[in-house]
Amino acid sequence: MNDYLHHVSGFFAHDDQAREVNQQLLAENIPLERIHLLNKTTSEPFHPVKEDSNGVLKEIVVDGTIGAAVGTGIGALAQFAFVASNVTLFVASPLIAPLVMLGWGAGLGGFLGAAVGAAKKEKPFEDLVRDAIEHDQYVVIVETVTKEETEIAKRIIKNSVGDYEDVKKI
Repeated sequence: MNDYLHHVSGFFAHDDQAREVNQQLLAENIPLERIHLLNKTTSEPFHPVKEDSNGVLKEIVVDGTIGAAVGTGIGALAQFAFVASNVTLFVASPLIAPLVMLGWGAGLGGFLGAAVGAAKKEKPFEDLVRDAIEHDQYVVIVETVTKEETEIAKRIIKNSVGDYEDVKKI
């Protein structure tokens, strides 16, 4: 299995520039399915979500675990504050009350941690591409699977645009 994957991108003001780069990449034997020309009429995302991808699930588990740990700590502090001020919880056993407080703190912290973590994920490259498309520009994104293909794509885009951006996917 090949673990090398790069995305080389170029931003163009005119359709003919983007299509010319597309043709040059095809002439260098880069397959059409790995060349994505995006504009306002593009209906599909350039990189479809893989069904077997567990990235989002892993992020939610990590954020939820951190939230649960913080929530447990806050629950413990709240229980100590109740004990210090002689406030008792109406639970069948004095041993169960602190555990209930810890459980509620962990549950609430886990939920809030996962929610905040999911909301704060930034995608600056995707935002850059979206902004360019919204302002009537054309974006060419090339998925390269070898170092040679990466160099070819960089050279073609740099010759056309004058600069390039490449993003390594892990």
